[in-house]
Amino acid sequence: MTPIAAPPVRDIVLLGGGHAHVQVLRSFAMRPEPGLRLTVVAREPHSPYSGMLPGLVAGCYRWRDIHIDLARLATLAKARFIAGEAVAVDVGEDRVALRDRPPLRYDALSINTGGVPAGAPANSFVTPVKPIGRFLPVWRRIAEDQAVRRLAIVGGGAAGVELALAIAHSQPRLACLVVEAGPALAPGLAAGARRRLLAALQNRGIEVACDAVVREAAAGELAAADGRRWQADHVLWATGAEAPAWPAASGLATDARGCVAVSDTLQSTSHPAVFAAGDIATVVGAERPKSGVYAVRQGPVLAANLRRFAVEQPLRRYRPQRQALAILGLANGRAVASRGRAYLAGAWVWRWKQWLDRRFMRRFAELPPMPAPEPAIPPALRQDAPEPMRCGGCGAKLSADLLARVLARLDAGGDGRERLSRVEDAAVVQVAAGPLAMSCDGFRAMIDDGYRFGRISAHHALNDLFAMGAQPTFALALATVPAMADAMMEEDLFQMMAGALAVFREQSVALVGGHSAEGAEAGIAFSVAGTLAEPALEKGGLAVGEALVLTKPLGTGVVLSAAMQGGAEAREVLWAIDAMDASNANAASVLRRHGAKGCTDVTGFGLAGHLTEMTRAAGVGARLRLAAVPQLLGAERLLRAGFASSLQRSNEQALADFAVAGGAPDAPALRLLADPQTAGGLLAGVPAEAAEDCVAALRLGGYPAATVIGTVTAGELVAEG
Repeated sequence: MTPIAAPPVRDIVLLGGGHAHVQVLRSFAMRPEPGLRLTVVAREPHSPYSGMLPGLVAGCYRWRDIHIDLARLATLAKARFIAGEAVAVDVGEDRVALRDRPPLRYDALSINTGGVPAGAPANSFVTPVKPIGRFLPVWRRIAEDQAVRRLAIVGGGAAGVELALAIAHSQPRLACLVVEAGPALAPGLAAGARRRLLAALQNRGIEVACDAVVREAAAGELAAADGRRWQADHVLWATGAEAPAWPAASGLATDARGCVAVSDTLQSTSHPAVFAAGDIATVVGAERPKSGVYAVRQGPVLAANLRRFAVEQPLRRYRPQRQALAILGLANGRAVASRGRAYLAGAWVWRWKQWLDRRFMRRFAELPPMPAPEPAIPPALRQDAPEPMRCGGCGAKLSADLLARVLARLDAGGDGRERLSRVEDAAVVQVAAGPLAMSCDGFRAMIDDGYRFGRISAHHALNDLFAMGAQPTFALALATVPAMADAMMEEDLFQMMAGALAVFREQSVALVGGHSAEGAEAGIAFSVAGTLAEPALEKGGLAVGEALVLTKPLGTGVVLSAAMQGGAEAREVLWAIDAMDASNANAASVLRRHGAKGCTDVTGFGLAGHLTEMTRAAGVGARLRLAAVPQLLGAERLLRAGFASSLQRSNEQALADFAVAGGAPDAPALRLLADPQTAGGLLAGVPAEAAEDCVAALRLGGYPAATVIGTVTAGELVAEG
């Protein structure tokens, strides 16, 4: 046996994908730390660079230019990426509470989620500029809505003024108003820089109102405390940043605005295992304005201190500069730069700003290859490291205490049918008389998010029963986790099983037993059984003249393969995860109601392989319209780029059974028919007269990609290009 080298024994959770955390990920990508595992949790999979937002609004940049692909950067850093939103931190139990999923354990936690504009009303008339991920879709709608004629921006700081200039440049039809609570715009800039900004605002016809504290913003009107009122079709809120409510509610020490109070090591002043940076943090004794400049400067110190804290080494101190450089674009090919009392202006300053911003973004797009270090666990972590030589066979079982803790956390008692804690050698399940459909399926983890992996695995196993029209009733589990510190093994097993159990409970399936073991990689498998309704759906149930209906898009194989190699965009990966994490239960019911008798689930053999099985069993042919086959975002692009699942070549042998009409035999749309699917959709034959209603019902029932992809014929298999 080969000894396990440097298994992870500490979990560092990065909450948020802000300017500091992307540098932490880059640091660990360049120099991994043996024994440490990073997990980044972010609401959006792409991290926007706030300094380039006005340039995007002005039309100088594309969406892709100003966003860092967090999921891809996490892959390069060998970190886990979890799409989620924090709602609290349990500092007593060292867990992050996440919306709509189980809490996540940490050994060290770093918060870089950013702030929100202070005082923004919660109504559809007002849109906060931060978080940027939520602002941009609203801005796109405003830019396209010809009914919006007058726009107000509350907040006359540097960010609000630069945004107003960008809007006036890209949307000259919009009348803009900037409302500032203080006596002057952009008070932190040099006097000369402020004069340049005012002149630019006047040249653009942008109205300015200072000493105006907004008391109300609703129903098309802004009202100031001094009685002034302004009409507007929409309001953008760009005031100074404050923290959301949850850090203070979690018991962390905070400042008056709710921002996490940290020392000069960027550690929480109340909880040393918690770090924070960026707008959501305040360095006690060195308070500075909320600006991305400081978050960028904090990144290298934060990366170093997270390493040092985990391995029990002295921490570095962060010393913010007294005066930060601010460069603001005027949306006319010029910019102003300000630091202290000095300022610069001109076209060359705009070119300088673009160079600086693009250089910053390039640091996270491509990383230079680094030699792999010899893995060695630091002495401070060795007490929690697994033994270097691990047993196989029954010696690889997880400890009884660890398993008991997971079962207690899962609360697997359910309705009395779930018997995970039983000590008998086998589960005994009483079922009503009648046919019992049984299947088993499973695989190693293909995504880093254990909870979503558990959900997808449960869906995948149940799909075999749904494809036959069976109602699942119980399941057995076989879970494997890699060797790590006991607390980390417990957490990974808990996340996987919590995800699976959530799916089983949604379908009224009892998880009646199982087995857990240690292995080289995380994995999970399920044996499932259920009662079979008559008449059963069968692969051989197709009939000539029926429409072929597919309920989910293709492409999970190529997207997941590309993701493992850092070639897929985060939104492509998340789209694939969402598609996999969708039950086929309702789809099977809809198909049966519309007369389907032949059905299968599309999984490892790809659509081509499974359709071939169906047609052979029924003694029929089929004609597919490639243009009608739904695809996941990026699937064809990734195939063209050379990515493919390891099963792709083998699956493509099934394409030899198809005659290709009107297209190249190596076209990506054709090759996608051989892409192996995980938790794929159902493929069924539906009477032609019911097909349109069937597809409409499927789309209303939660399958937006459902469509007719071809017809059942008496001839050969044909794929029309």
